Amino acid sequence: MEYRKTLNLPQTDFPMKANLPSREPEMLTIWREYDVYKKVQDKTRNSPVFILHDGPPYSNGPIHLGQALNKILKDIIVKYHNLVGHYSPYIPGWDTHGLPNEMQTIKTFKINRKEIEPLELREKCAESALHFVEVQKDQFIRLGITGDWEHPYLTLHHSYEAAIIKVFRIMVEKGMVYRGKRPIYWCSHCETALAEAEIEYHDKTSPSIYVKFDADEDLKEFAKEKFGYDKDFSALIWTTTPWTLPGNLAIALHPEAEYVLVETEKGALIIAEPLLAEVFKNIGVSDYKIIGKFKGAEVERLNALHPFLPRKSLLITQNYVTMDPETGGTGLVHTAPGHGAEDFYAGQQYDLPVLVPVDDMGRMTEEAGEFKGLKYTEANDAIIDHLKKTGHLLGLGDKFHSYPHCWRCRKPVIFRATEQSFVSMEEGGLRKAALEAIKDVQWVPAWGEDRFRGMLETRPDWCISRQRIWGVPIPTFVCKDCGKTILDPAAIKAIEERFRKEGSNSWFMYSAKELLPGGYACPHCSGSDIEKGSDIFDVWFESGSSQEAVCAVREELRWPPDLYLEGSDQHRGWFQLSLLPAVAVRGKAPYHTVLTHGWVLDEKGKTMHKSLGNVIDPMDLVNQFGADILRLYLSSLDYTSDIRVYPDGVKHTSEVYRKIRNTARFLLGNLYDFNPAEDFVPFDAMLEYDRWALSRTREVIDKIKSAYSSYNFHLVYTLTHNLCIIDLSSLYLDPLKDRLYTAPAGSPERRSAQTAIYHIVSALAVVLFPIVSFTAEEIWQEIPGRKEETISVHLADWPGFPESLLSEEESGRWKFFLGLREAVYQEMEKKRAEKVISQPLDSKLSLYLEGGDLKVALENQDLLRTLLIVSQLDIKDLSDAPGGASDMAGEIKGKCLIEKAAGEKCSRCWITYEKLSGSAEHPELCPRCLDVVEAAVVK
Repeated sequence: MEYRKTLNLPQTDFPMKANLPSREPEMLTIWREYDVYKKVQDKTRNSPVFILHDGPPYSNGPIHLGQALNKILKDIIVKYHNLVGHYSPYIPGWDTHGLPNEMQTIKTFKINRKEIEPLELREKCAESALHFVEVQKDQFIRLGITGDWEHPYLTLHHSYEAAIIKVFRIMVEKGMVYRGKRPIYWCSHCETALAEAEIEYHDKTSPSIYVKFDADEDLKEFAKEKFGYDKDFSALIWTTTPWTLPGNLAIALHPEAEYVLVETEKGALIIAEPLLAEVFKNIGVSDYKIIGKFKGAEVERLNALHPFLPRKSLLITQNYVTMDPETGGTGLVHTAPGHGAEDFYAGQQYDLPVLVPVDDMGRMTEEAGEFKGLKYTEANDAIIDHLKKTGHLLGLGDKFHSYPHCWRCRKPVIFRATEQSFVSMEEGGLRKAALEAIKDVQWVPAWGEDRFRGMLETRPDWCISRQRIWGVPIPTFVCKDCGKTILDPAAIKAIEERFRKEGSNSWFMYSAKELLPGGYACPHCSGSDIEKGSDIFDVWFESGSSQEAVCAVREELRWPPDLYLEGSDQHRGWFQLSLLPAVAVRGKAPYHTVLTHGWVLDEKGKTMHKSLGNVIDPMDLVNQFGADILRLYLSSLDYTSDIRVYPDGVKHTSEVYRKIRNTARFLLGNLYDFNPAEDFVPFDAMLEYDRWALSRTREVIDKIKSAYSSYNFHLVYTLTHNLCIIDLSSLYLDPLKDRLYTAPAGSPERRSAQTAIYHIVSALAVVLFPIVSFTAEEIWQEIPGRKEETISVHLADWPGFPESLLSEEESGRWKFFLGLREAVYQEMEKKRAEKVISQPLDSKLSLYLEGGDLKVALENQDLLRTLLIVSQLDIKDLSDAPGGASDMAGEIKGKCLIEKAAGEKCSRCWITYEKLSGSAEHPELCPRCLDVVEAAVVK
């Protein structure tokens, strides 16, 4: 007889080979047909609310790996909250304006932006932005991200643009906005101002030069009176930006620092005394004589002469001047008020003009003298050559340092004072209110608060204007009669309403007179000759207004949302630039919790850039491995710091995934003949082993829930993996095979096991769903009866098991059972290494115990034999232990002896018995299997 046919072997349509790249798109079609997103919202509509507000990515190209990480983390959180019974809609959004989109459009359509009409360029930009919204939307959906993809928010929507103007109007009303000339980051390649959040720091080599500024007559007179010195001398400065020298108007000294007038073979010089040795080493001076010493304050408001322009350089004092020899400085700081924040404010203190001899494209202007027309990078070499010829250059070298670069074109930026619109951090108490507001915010990780606070405490006024076309125009006007800028809430309100109806293109379609209310006159002089401003909003002002434009408006959301989740670079970006408008408008932070993730790096720890050739396209990984593998891989990493992503890492995760999948397949395979409506066994009627398995599963699921709640997804990965590989496969499912396969199909003991498996696989599908959504759905659809009662795992509830699955006594002895198993298996591994046995079922195990342990073991001998997967088990008093018995490790006090089981192996269950059934018809069966086979034949 072929006894295999009498076994209850697993049967399932759930395939071992996942084939995710082709199976997942099929699942997406099913979800779309089910309209699962709407069904989830309908189910949870009246539940407690949890809102994650989606930060808008730029719609300027296909998604990158960082965006995939970001959206997957968000999806995990939203799905978890839906499962635990929260109303958690997900409204995706896109940043459709700004420099990245405009540059992509110019590249795509090969546009000369200086020749094209503004409206035509804007139409092309909108076309490009909307195209990439669709591209990214399809890619995010392919990653398994569930959301309201039919109704996303876009910054180019009329209602959104109007909300931006509303935020601006309120800030103007509160006196927080001003127009002024300040040094800002300027990208001469992109020809626009940049925000701090649009700056990246990269290493750069700059020229390092020491330059003499000859003393003017008043400074010479000081030296004569102070030291009796009546020869020529110079103030020595150091700089790494020779091109800014045409903008020099002053030299800053520290008021309390000691300076020396010193004679050298390169002329007499003024240098800070603490820096003397380092400077002389750098400029090659070996012999010198100190003429005299003085404090910086003693020469305040005296003058030196500019080295190549007919201009004086005022000596001023500033406390920011350092005496650190590592900087390379001389203690006398070249000061150009048009080229740096510190320089600007120092210049304001001394009523110096804001001189900017560099134009929008980075070319030197007429104010730079003979260097007019040179690109600032070209001016570096030309100025150095001139200084050499005139004898004003005392030292030349290279300085390798970190330098600000434009985040889009990745070229170095310059500091350049221009007329811009600013949000004041002080007027209206914005900084103070913002710092107060973040005290109520939870930061994940916790260190984010200190980092964020430090950035907020030191951030300068916010430059909100940009010199581009594609964006929301700033509704400022200029009166041609008096020349003043008009920042009038009434005028801004008119633009707000216009944009709400017609969108921001209307700014370019109508004249100022047509845009403004009828009869509008300049509030400064009552003039009527008014023209529009030409700047657009900083794109961060646009995206920072999203909480007002989206969360405060859409009925399914609320203000403030519960969570913002973006990369850690957004501490100075979207997190901060959402906080400022929110505090200005509503007096509160726009979030309860801020969660940050790190950068995505390559295998060597380098940031991914196309120029480096180390970019990994997330869609390539999806096409090769499947979205679930990528989701599982990213969830396994501690995303709170920078993470390294590389194909071999993803491949390794596919092996872990395979083990989880095979566990699910085994569970499903053993439910092929299980009908929950008929075969369900109540918890209190289940066998103790099955109740223990459910209790263990509940403990792990409680930990998984805690890990999800605290955003520790790598712990979810570890706990789920261990649940499948250790708690289930090793401790429960392997020992359970004998009962599942060999017991009568409808026997109470088999139905008890199947009921436990039914609960476990259902729970596994649910807890896996936020991370491996496609696989969880696939499992759910194969669980008997589940899809009939709940059409999709999207609509499932978080699993719950009774707390009282095991009594206190049972829990205590299971601690003993598991400790005993651990000790026995350590000895068993030794016997396998010695070739005494090849697997546990080959064993005869003799246990020698004492006291309560002996009593418990004897009372549960059959359960222990099953748990230990041995053919024969003897349990005796410790005093009977033979000399060959081994001491057991751990807390178990006793000995064990492992031998190869003697006797005959049953052909059906493979357990070795001292004697089989002796049946004439089935002599190779054990008594237990004989009963099952004969009963089946009779039936």
